[in-house]
Amino acid sequence: MRKLNYIWRLFATGFSFFIFGLGGLLLWGLVFPVLSVLPANRLQRIHRGQRVIHYSFYFFIGLMHRIGIMTYEINGLEKLNRAGQLIIANHPTLVDVVFLISRIKQANCIVKDSLWRNPFMRGPILNAGYISNGDPEKMIADCVDWLQSGGSMIIFPEGTRSVPNKPYHFQRGAAAIALQANTIVTLVTLSCTPSTLTKAEPWYHIPERRFHLVMTVGEDMDLTAFAHIEPRSIAVRHFNHYLADYFTQDTHYGN
Repeated sequence: MRKLNYIWRLFATGFSFFIFGLGGLLLWGLVFPVLSVLPANRLQRIHRGQRVIHYSFYFFIGLMHRIGIMTYEINGLEKLNRAGQLIIANHPTLVDVVFLISRIKQANCIVKDSLWRNPFMRGPILNAGYISNGDPEKMIADCVDWLQSGGSMIIFPEGTRSVPNKPYHFQRGAAAIALQANTIVTLVTLSCTPSTLTKAEPWYHIPERRFHLVMTVGEDMDLTAFAHIEPRSIAVRHFNHYLADYFTQDTHYGN
């Protein structure tokens, strides 16, 4: 029975990735072209695109749960879905961003510049107004503008998935955006047991049992202590160190 369960979950994992890719193509080729002809300004189109992706990802997470790949637990969901909220999270597994967006109805995020050329992702990225990391200065400015206009954002300060049993290495972009935007900052801790879909392993290296994803939403941060540090580059460095310490302690990283 254990072997049959493993074989089923391996098949189901591959099937899930196929559905994810197919969904991206359908959104690009069918859904978004229809939405683009409906009357709306640019901001309304972006909001509409983000809602479509939110419901698509909600369906996808539900699919993974129902076919036996994963279970999940959410603590503090009521603290999310607020205007002008910057959500900073750790990134232990491939499905983190999908899971977060499935629980946040309208959220922007930063995507790798290479994904703009990916046929499975290009449609959702363009229509949801996601922000490229191709130009770091423009990226920070675009994120700050979005937050100050009342939009919410998800940022992974590592910039990529964590490497298991290695210390966190946070880039300073998230800290710079938070201090410059001076808006709501909420820290979200994600954990995955057993570890799977990490940067260090291919998708078909699945664990011996279905994985359990836990999302814990922390309290809003008070940025006052960092806002008064001059120059701004030093404040960003201090805040970045704080973030690394917070997530290290909260996830017992490396223990």
